[in-house]
Amino acid sequence: MSELRPVPSVHRLPQALYRAEQVRELDRLAMTRYGISGETLMERAGTAAWERLVRRWPHAGRLVVLAGVGNNGGDGFVVARRALEAGRSVQVLQVGDRDRLKGDALYHAERYAAAGGVWRPFEGRLPENADLLVDALLGTGLERPVEGIWSDAVQAMNRQRAPVVALDLPSGLHADTGAVLGCAVKAELTVTFIGLKQGLFTGEGPEMCGEVEFDALDVPARLYGHLVVSSRRIDWAQQRTLLRPRRRTAHKGDFGHVLVVGGDHGMGGAPRLAAEGALRAGAGLVTLATRPEHLAPALSARPELLAHAVEQPWQLDPLLRRATQVVVGPGLGRGPWGRALFEMVMAAGRPLVVDADGLNLLAESPVRRDDWVLTPHPGEAARLLGIDTQEVQADRFAAVEALEARYGGVVVLKGAGTLVASGGDRRVAVCTDGNPGMASGGMGDVLAGVIGALMAQGLAPAVAAEMGVCLHAAAGDKAARAGRRGLLAVDLMSHIRRLANPEDV
Repeated sequence: MSELRPVPSVHRLPQALYRAEQVRELDRLAMTRYGISGETLMERAGTAAWERLVRRWPHAGRLVVLAGVGNNGGDGFVVARRALEAGRSVQVLQVGDRDRLKGDALYHAERYAAAGGVWRPFEGRLPENADLLVDALLGTGLERPVEGIWSDAVQAMNRQRAPVVALDLPSGLHADTGAVLGCAVKAELTVTFIGLKQGLFTGEGPEMCGEVEFDALDVPARLYGHLVVSSRRIDWAQQRTLLRPRRRTAHKGDFGHVLVVGGDHGMGGAPRLAAEGALRAGAGLVTLATRPEHLAPALSARPELLAHAVEQPWQLDPLLRRATQVVVGPGLGRGPWGRALFEMVMAAGRPLVVDADGLNLLAESPVRRDDWVLTPHPGEAARLLGIDTQEVQADRFAAVEALEARYGGVVVLKGAGTLVASGGDRRVAVCTDGNPGMASGGMGDVLAGVIGALMAQGLAPAVAAEMGVCLHAAAGDKAARAGRRGLLAVDLMSHIRRLANPEDV
């Protein structure tokens, strides 16, 4: 396979995301209202996948298509026929009873067979000399774990060294939640059609999908006006357009004063990272309130900080009165000191970003507010909801919406495909920036500081949360160019500054 060097593709994805039933409704409307036959839509889907496949792997000469018995399999037959017409070696391995093929899928299967294509049952093994595998097994309707011959086919694809192209979504991945149902194909490229499925971008979706490309299949743009999106895709390329250059007469008082509260014994690094994140994201002033032993290290590394020793809760009061925005929780702990400071912060009436142990303390005594941003990872989200982490990850959209409904404000559910929920008419946002190198200590502390800084500069909590998540993730992507393994939270700082000034780039 060394000669098969993928040709990188540059593409932009829509922001609108849909649930599987909505995409099926778009299919139906395209046929019934706009007169596009199912046969034509299938032809366009298979052709779109073939064009992207051949652009990415132009020298792949031997293709194997694993086809199911539904419309996803029909798309696969179109890909196979296109490959045959282009002079490639191709064979279709049928999974499931081929007698169950009907309608448009049967039509395209017969066209492939009439063109002389090899079409035989899948018998548990794949050819060892395949250059490329095409997953056309299961579509968006999957609701139960993959079992039997279907599971065998999925696992056979995952064992092969040849790259996999998934049609519409990887088989075994839930289109709405991004959860794996039993097992799922791990694709290198997923070509999806008509509408972007929200499960492609969170949970296990990013791991299973690889790169995602989209084709609307030439349906009329007005088709999409018939439905309200289920969620929104956000990234820094779009969010950066919301930033405006600063006035030449601006001064530090124009950009807010962030107070970071945290850092019990042995945990001074967390609030220091949050404080520097706030500075790099543009806060006018940042004050660090922490244990006395953390002051010297923090100031020696970042002398621009205002740092105050806080041993007793009353010492926090004057700092709270000067702050316009508070970030509470990084390194706070759940001992008497942390609890007392958390109670002081909660009573102060300042807009908040609550992270880390602040969330754990909130889970013990739940309250609801409209002026805060909560930033849990899945474990903290589970404690806030009184469920286990697996339940959170099984449906991250449901979890983040439940958190917002219970606690109010804005909720950022961190992880692969971070979600932002703010209630009302603002649909859940899914960030598609970021990378697994960011799975290291301190990243969440930096994010809390970044969001706090954006709120201090006058952005509404929902806007600040969405922008902060994307800025943080994009900075992580920039930093990861030097290597994902070993990526540190502090490596993001210079990139946050650079990205937060798009007019200077």
